Amino acid sequence: MLKDVKKKIERTLVRRFFYFFSWLFRVLPYSTIKAMTGGLLAIAYGVLRRMRTTAMNTLTIALGQEKSRAQLEKICKECFYNAGRGVIELGVFTQRPSLIKETFSFTGDSRQHLDAALREGHGVIGISAHFGNFPLMLLYLAQMGYPTNAIIRPSRDPIIEKDFQASRSRLGLKTVHSYPREACVAQSLKVLRDKELLVVLMDQNTGSKSGVYVDFFGQKAGTATGPIIFAMRTGAPLLPIFTLRQNDSDYHTLIIEPHFYLEQKNTDEETIQYNVQKLTNVIEGYIRKYPREWGWMHRRWKSRPPSVPQAKARPHGA
Repeated sequence: MLKDVKKKIERTLVRRFFYFFSWLFRVLPYSTIKAMTGGLLAIAYGVLRRMRTTAMNTLTIALGQEKSRAQLEKICKECFYNAGRGVIELGVFTQRPSLIKETFSFTGDSRQHLDAALREGHGVIGISAHFGNFPLMLLYLAQMGYPTNAIIRPSRDPIIEKDFQASRSRLGLKTVHSYPREACVAQSLKVLRDKELLVVLMDQNTGSKSGVYVDFFGQKAGTATGPIIFAMRTGAPLLPIFTLRQNDSDYHTLIIEPHFYLEQKNTDEETIQYNVQKLTNVIEGYIRKYPREWGWMHRRWKSRPPSVPQAKARPHGA
């Protein structure tokens, strides 16, 4: 009973903060909001101690043998500030959609890679991660006229989730909820058969019932198999898609790699395992190159194979 009351109070407080800042971002000039950003992020960094602890544990598991404690703390702080800026940008830009197109752009041949994949006529599976300002990246693709769908885990607060979904729909982004699982699979296949873009974030912990264990920073990580299965069933090409903040500015570039071709193995299970590992390697490569862009606050190795002990932070140089 007390736990339910506490949860209700917490959700009410979060909801009030959400509506307050939504109003604030709507009425204040963007220049004023940017001037406030540093102070807001410093307060949030100080308050969110549990998230900082999780981020440092994750960083130590992944990079503790390669970097010093001071380097890990620097990445942790940069990650929080980068993510916080992204949240503020998301709140502002959804109220001022013109800013999305003004601050995002394709890099190199990225747009040509996406256009070529869509012309194949099987839909496209975009593989991404909780990396950079990925929510705005999705909105940018939709604003640029691409039929964009994203598999999204709904908010724990159904009232806020309703507002989130209304905002995504208003800006042209279509939502595929990650559960119920059967409905998610059916809707995802329909999206691809309708020759649209489906973006999947492949960097979150997934249990053995709906995923496989692959190597991620030298540890076994439960990883979703859906994108590979969808590609096998529809013939849709897979394209790694990422966004980067440019030189600590308000500007972001969109990187889309060429068609990722599935490698067939002796069995479907081997094909899935092999290609999930390959895509996970791509994600790890981007994180290693741009560590501040990834959400280290997630317990990536929470699920473990029965024969493998829980991942633990290793001492430096161990």
